[in-house]
Amino acid sequence: MPGATRAALAAEEPVVVEAVGESVGSDLESAVEVIQRAKLEAERAAVESAVGVFIRSHTLVSNGQLADDMVFARVRGRIEKVEVLKQERDAADPNRYRVKIKALVRPIYPKGDEGITIKAALSRDRLPEGDLVELHYQVSSDSYVYLFVVGADNSVTQLLPNSSLRDNFTHANQLVTFPPPETGIRLKAMLLPEFKATGAVERIKIIATRQEEPLLSSGFQQGFKVYDAKSTGLVSDLLRRLMQLDPADWGEYTIDYKIVPR
Repeated sequence: MPGATRAALAAEEPVVVEAVGESVGSDLESAVEVIQRAKLEAERAAVESAVGVFIRSHTLVSNGQLADDMVFARVRGRIEKVEVLKQERDAADPNRYRVKIKALVRPIYPKGDEGITIKAALSRDRLPEGDLVELHYQVSSDSYVYLFVVGADNSVTQLLPNSSLRDNFTHANQLVTFPPPETGIRLKAMLLPEFKATGAVERIKIIATRQEEPLLSSGFQQGFKVYDAKSTGLVSDLLRRLMQLDPADWGEYTIDYKIVPR
């Protein structure tokens, strides 16, 4: 994927960040032990700050990049060098210590086989306008599956879960068809007016998580939830949530297809 290529390049670019950690000890601990804990907390904060820098360096300026740049949500950080800038004892609480550090942090991306593996295909990848299409997918672990369509205009439509089909749990290695035939939901290939003459490429993004994610499951009133190209809240919220998950606990997959004039 293009996003994976950019991620590999980004992995060569460490950043320097400053961070502060603090720890509260007890009368049974030495100052050295409490200071060490504060330093470890500062290192944790430095990695978290660096990951934010890595993500912002690949800012998702439109929802269309949901199809490419989700790989950046899998980045983690590794401290390669750390310098203690300051360590102090709190004047009001003699058991509390603070440590300020400067750290060189390198982005690390998970291996390709880490996380939930998704296999998926469309019934066809070239669709005359008006034709119906089905998606078939499998996940390697019991998962909650979230489906999105990224339109040619960079709008994003959340297909699953939706107001009619809220249950998105899928068993490992179960072959699933969306939309399920018994629901009466149909997916029809439709071109936006500006693409009526030329056709357009769209994408389906599949995200699978081991635990149900309320952020992606709520807010439906009727039909599918649609975000236009200027509404980047979906992307930023989704990215922020996935960053909080262990890379082994989720996976993603993208399918391109083309809609052509009939």
